[in-house]
Amino acid sequence: MEPSEPHQAAPSGSVLLITRIFGIKPGEFAAAAWSFTYFFCVLGAYYMLRPVREAMAVQSGPETIPYLFAGTFVTMLVATPIFGWVASRYARKQFLPWIYYFFIANILIFWAAFSYAVGRDIDYVWLSRIFFVWISVFNLYVVAVFWSFMADLYSREQGRRLFGLISAGGSIGALLGGIATSAMVAPIGFQNLFPFSATLLLVAVFCITQLRHWVERQHRDDETATVASTKPLGGSPFAGITHVFQSRYFIAIALKAAIASLLGTALYMFTAELVQDQITSADDRTRFFSDINVATNAIALIGQLLIVKHVVARFGIGVTLSLLPIVSIVGFAALAFEPTLAVVAILTVARRALGFGFSKPTSDMLYSVVTPEEKYKAKNFIDTVLYRTGDLIGTWAVRFMVAGIGLAGTSLVMLPFAAVWAGIALWLGGDYRRRAREAQNNA
Repeated sequence: MEPSEPHQAAPSGSVLLITRIFGIKPGEFAAAAWSFTYFFCVLGAYYMLRPVREAMAVQSGPETIPYLFAGTFVTMLVATPIFGWVASRYARKQFLPWIYYFFIANILIFWAAFSYAVGRDIDYVWLSRIFFVWISVFNLYVVAVFWSFMADLYSREQGRRLFGLISAGGSIGALLGGIATSAMVAPIGFQNLFPFSATLLLVAVFCITQLRHWVERQHRDDETATVASTKPLGGSPFAGITHVFQSRYFIAIALKAAIASLLGTALYMFTAELVQDQITSADDRTRFFSDINVATNAIALIGQLLIVKHVVARFGIGVTLSLLPIVSIVGFAALAFEPTLAVVAILTVARRALGFGFSKPTSDMLYSVVTPEEKYKAKNFIDTVLYRTGDLIGTWAVRFMVAGIGLAGTSLVMLPFAAVWAGIALWLGGDYRRRAREAQNNA
């Protein structure tokens, strides 16, 4: 949707410079700033707790990771129709803040539970496993809802210009969240990171309110088709499932996500195996994973701020999406010859940085050519249930492959999957262009 823009004076030289570098046009500065801050808070909150999750997974034992992902998958199956029911029954301006309030309450409950266990020297391995499942759900939902909101808020043309910048807000939040965890975890204990995470999510809710006000000002004459609408999306709670399996476009997006998840899970399992053998302290493990996140987000930030919008404009969405699978082919080939923690860490940083810097904002542009209901329900189903299906299959498959053929052999098995992923990415780029042309012709 394009906001109506009132007559404005000619932009100054500084405004033109900002537009040239970051892609922000006059009239979009407030929305871009609030979107940037919103994603900063969401990923800052998550990345303060993500290293805790990784440390808990290692503590639980690498052999239990497939069971943890199975629990996550089952939880997603239960949560998806509930989300669909809420989205069908309540307006977007109502249910978006309450999703975050729900997770804030959860974080504070975990804070109390871990503080009680640590303070009384009680074994908390089962609490750790519950937390692992919960944060795996939390991560996908808060990020999926954020990008559904962004795809709903901005037009196709705005998304191509602004999504890289907005993604950079998340990377800065993730970077600073990781740095904060590395600095604070030893002095205050991992359990006392939770209130800081909850506070960031409260700020995210405030950003949602400010963005809704911006939409109301831009669309005074027609709010019904925007996120400021008081009308619910309607439709079935299971519409996300039916939309996905009735569309080759969504099936391709789902396959892309599943293969990305499979390869990421393989690296995750490799890391857990090697960290268990080489790093013994829970705080040292938390710091190791936090350092991985810091390096990832520092590199991703450069791509999001300065590169991705130019790559998309020059080469298109399909080529941009194919960069990550190509790097995965090179990385897993290298890992087949040198299956060490150092190589795994380098490949993890490279894949995540490219994923966050290029693939994630570009993937979310794919939803700018679908209906509002599909932006929330189909996207949510793909980003949660189907993504965790890839995790579930990947953890069990990788577990048996590592036991049978080792890390090097498993890395070789990943190569054809990465090649298929690259082909799917190029096809999606072509279908996106077709849909964009049709939408423009029908406008």
